[in-house]
Amino acid sequence: MSSELESAWAKIAETTAIKGTGRNISPPLLFRFLTWTAQPMFRLIGAKWNGLYNVPSGGPAIIAANHLSHVDPLYIISASRRTTHYLTKDDHFHRRHTAWFMRATGQIETARETGASEALSAAIDILDAGNILGIFPEGTRSKRTEGPFLLPGKTGVARIASSVPNVPVIPVGHRGTREKMAPKTDKLPKLWKKATFNFGQPITWLEWLADDSGGGHSAHSLAELAKLSEAEIRSQHSKLCRKFTDQLMCSLVALGAP
Repeated sequence: MSSELESAWAKIAETTAIKGTGRNISPPLLFRFLTWTAQPMFRLIGAKWNGLYNVPSGGPAIIAANHLSHVDPLYIISASRRTTHYLTKDDHFHRRHTAWFMRATGQIETARETGASEALSAAIDILDAGNILGIFPEGTRSKRTEGPFLLPGKTGVARIASSVPNVPVIPVGHRGTREKMAPKTDKLPKLWKKATFNFGQPITWLEWLADDSGGGHSAHSLAELAKLSEAEIRSQHSKLCRKFTDQLMCSLVALGAP
């Protein structure tokens, strides 16, 4: 990616970028143990992962997947074999049967009261630590009883990606986890059911921005955008985030999201 494009985007990011809190993100020992033991176990009982070579062996990355079941994060974490954190609603940390698991696997508690701003800042902290951020662009599990199950995407993933424009976003489309543990129906997972996860080609915000079928921007057009008022810059940024998100959701469908 050209340094001119990166420099031009940096000017816009002065207005739009999300800032982290600077807190230290350190995974517990059990988390590291699970990342190396769960994948072989899950593979033996019907889980299949395709395209794992798309997950970088080091450095920050964002894994964006469709959300069908409570077990989705566990399968994605075990597949990546990297320190992977999800932002998790605080009520999961206050329920006896889920709190231990949330803490043992290094998930990040986010409070409902403080809303999206705290969650997005926590996401930047995860990436600043060189770890993988797991995110569900839908924002919640799909509770639809009939297909298509994929919900419209929220723009949080794009806002994060645009704040760390050289960090790759890896789309993951999967199916089968709903049969393993259906929302509001199954209390325990049916581990013997099959599930398939397809990891797609990663793309950074800057790569997408320069692509004619993506953001369609050049260093010159970004320089012109940077001359606008802050309100206009934020408005144009919101439009870009919406387009990025919509294209990401199409990628999830292409990768098999039901």
